[in-house]
Amino acid sequence: MTDIPDPLDSIKDHPFDSALSERYLVYALSTITARSLPDLRDGLKPVHRRLLWAMRLLRLEPSGPAPDVLVANPERNNTSYKKCARVVGDVIGKYHPHGDASVYDALVRLAQDFSLRTPLIDGQGNFGNIDGDNAAAMRYTEARLTQAAADLMTGLDQGTVDFRPTYNGEEEEPEVFPGLFPNLLANGAAGIAVGMATSIPPHNVAEVIDAASLLIDNPAAEHGELMQLMRGPDFPTGGLLVDPPSVISDAYETGRGSLRVRARWHREDEGRGTWIAVIDQIPYGVAKGKLIEQIAQLIADKKLPILADVRDESDEVLRIVLEPRARTVDPDVLMDSLFRLTDLESRFPLNMNVLDASHTPRVLGLKPLLTAWLAHQIEVLVRRSQHRIDQIDNRLELLDGYIIAFLNLDRVIEIIRTEDEPKPVMMAEFQLTDRQAEAILNMRLRSLRRLEEMELRRERDSLAAEREELHKLVESPARQKTRLKKDLAELRRRYTPEKGIGARRTGLEQAAPAREIPLEAMIEREPITVIMSQRGWIRAMKGHVDLDTTEALKFKEGDGPAFAFHAQTTDKLLLAGSDGRFFTLGADKLPGGRGFGEPVRLMVDLANETGIVALLPARPEGRLLLAASDGRGFVASMGEIIAETRKGRQVVNLKGNATLKVVRPIAADADSIAVIGENRKLVIFSLAELPEMARGQGVTLQRYRDGGLSDATALTLAQGLSWTMGGERGRVRTETDLLPWRAARGAAGRMPPNGFPRNNRFD
Repeated sequence: MTDIPDPLDSIKDHPFDSALSERYLVYALSTITARSLPDLRDGLKPVHRRLLWAMRLLRLEPSGPAPDVLVANPERNNTSYKKCARVVGDVIGKYHPHGDASVYDALVRLAQDFSLRTPLIDGQGNFGNIDGDNAAAMRYTEARLTQAAADLMTGLDQGTVDFRPTYNGEEEEPEVFPGLFPNLLANGAAGIAVGMATSIPPHNVAEVIDAASLLIDNPAAEHGELMQLMRGPDFPTGGLLVDPPSVISDAYETGRGSLRVRARWHREDEGRGTWIAVIDQIPYGVAKGKLIEQIAQLIADKKLPILADVRDESDEVLRIVLEPRARTVDPDVLMDSLFRLTDLESRFPLNMNVLDASHTPRVLGLKPLLTAWLAHQIEVLVRRSQHRIDQIDNRLELLDGYIIAFLNLDRVIEIIRTEDEPKPVMMAEFQLTDRQAEAILNMRLRSLRRLEEMELRRERDSLAAEREELHKLVESPARQKTRLKKDLAELRRRYTPEKGIGARRTGLEQAAPAREIPLEAMIEREPITVIMSQRGWIRAMKGHVDLDTTEALKFKEGDGPAFAFHAQTTDKLLLAGSDGRFFTLGADKLPGGRGFGEPVRLMVDLANETGIVALLPARPEGRLLLAASDGRGFVASMGEIIAETRKGRQVVNLKGNATLKVVRPIAADADSIAVIGENRKLVIFSLAELPEMARGQGVTLQRYRDGGLSDATALTLAQGLSWTMGGERGRVRTETDLLPWRAARGAAGRMPPNGFPRNNRFD
């Protein structure tokens, strides 16, 4: 009986943490070096490089013949476009053994003119759109290479880069592309690896070339000099870069940062004072469809009341129309609100994390990155020149052999006719190399012309001169820099910034961060009259009505007026309860004035047993005199006591049975406080003796033996103290000599002037 091996014998005992860390490290390195980070030299990830390489082998050149042109040999059938399914099949079958969906997604992105500043693939069919719609299936779409891709791969057949076997060893693929097109900065890159990520924005090709040329002339150039030529990203969707130049420069110097990009918009007048805002360009990476949904949701949720409608009127040209609620809306306020609340302003993270020539991930600033790229291009130039020298040497060797054959043509013919093995005889007699002898034996009879010798000598002289120039180039770093700068200038002419694809799309316009717009700026400003009854019913009538008319002051039976004043819909109203708590009401949210209004206690959490002491418009720069029945009080800034919730804000802390008694605005020119108690004693002291607080009990205003505070007000001492005399005529009396009642804060006071109201009120 055959012994069956025990499967447990193959199990190896390893500590779990070390086994896990070793395997995870392999995965992490694979993700970093072979999937997520671009190569500094050509700016491509492996999947992108393999896509372009496969398309090159399929002869999908940018200037191929028309699709209806057929070649008799199917293998040489070079149509302009091929189905993307064919390209993806070649890539995953020969070079990139991953899912077809991920490879096709990579191909689609290379063809989208709103994703890449300079597309590397020319797509035919539905490749998605800026709305965020996906591309059609790969069996429906076709693709070929663009001129930029051709520029990126120029020199692949000239010995400029190394090739490596594919994953199955059946094919070869380039390790990197040698072309001069600066793809890393021109098209940018984005990717997330294990423990690191990269995010490089696209740039203007001409600006990148200008900065590189400056480094060729002056390797010690400062970072600021480079930034004068390469001013920042140039996104395919345009927009405005609104960060200060110093912020942009700092980000590029370190290789890390964050850049603010805004939509580009303009105002269009529609006559009779009406206008609309039109968005022409949106930030990079923002889907137009989702952006419009964002804005529409703001309108539906009433979070932006100054915006009435949003419409998408785009065709080939992007056009988003924003319609304001009214002609009086400030366009800058509307757009600032949208910049803050939507993706019309977004941040692009800058993280220039790339793989260098040794496949080491590094975060590089602009100058080190360009320096390393130029070093790669110098190496490509030298390798291409050396490759050409080797080709010339091979050709010169054959030309020398041909010339010897022509000079000794009769003897060569005789050897070929008489010798069984002519090759070694010719090599011995004429000191020919094996390659020269083989080439002579393979020569056609038609080449045996007298003129051929002259052509051969002319070709040899030309090649010798070319070889000498190439040798000087290989030996001279100065010549290499001159040649590289010349080649870059020629490439720049193809991507000139004056017109076409080379023109800059993203503008630079410094702007402050989108400010938080106050509520009143988002509300159409209209005059209203606010009326509150004694029982707490509140309403707002349109316009500033005459408060003396009986129509404006209609109330329910048994109710009467408590507060009535003119205001604007943009105002915030302060409501003070007798418990010292303050509430804030939006004037635009008050019920209309056709009926009796609504109970204010439904709008705020004001207890039924709590009385309403005051209702007045809030002025952020204004001040209030607050005083309690126990004679304590202080000054409060209106801006600091505005409450944002239904629960309000506790401003005056009360002791015992004390209640809030006085809430009065303080005039800007007021310099004194007058206080009168229930004991009919009046005291006047300086306003400077009162502290300004946001919350508290305050200080003693007047001292009492019995009773408490009746009223308090602020006044200008030089103008005296005035009060109404009552009666139908509404006479007002003013006491200018107030010296007898002036004292320090907290004094008991003395009886008021003759004729002062018996109700002890300053009204």
